[in-house]
Amino acid sequence: MFYVYIIKSIHHPEKIYVGYSTDINARLDAHNQGKSTFTATYRPWKLETYLAFSSQAAAKDFETYLKSGSGRALLHKRLVQSNLSL
Repeated sequence: MFYVYIIKSIHHPEKIYVGYSTDINARLDAHNQGKSTFTATYRPWKLETYLAFSSQAAAKDFETYLKSGSGRALLHKRLVQSNLSL
């Protein structure tokens, strides 16, 4: 399977990162060990959401979409839990 994952910084919950992997646990460990320059500053991270795809192309396309303007809107509206209490 091919996964698009969304992680959220534990200490800076407004910081969200979208990525693609075939091994979510190993990738989350890499983020938390500071092996990614984009996420090292806001460690530690927790897995917020992931979606599984049988097609690598579909997963990469969806990751790209979530990083676009309209994809970011979907991400914040439907895929990431808000820290606000209602």
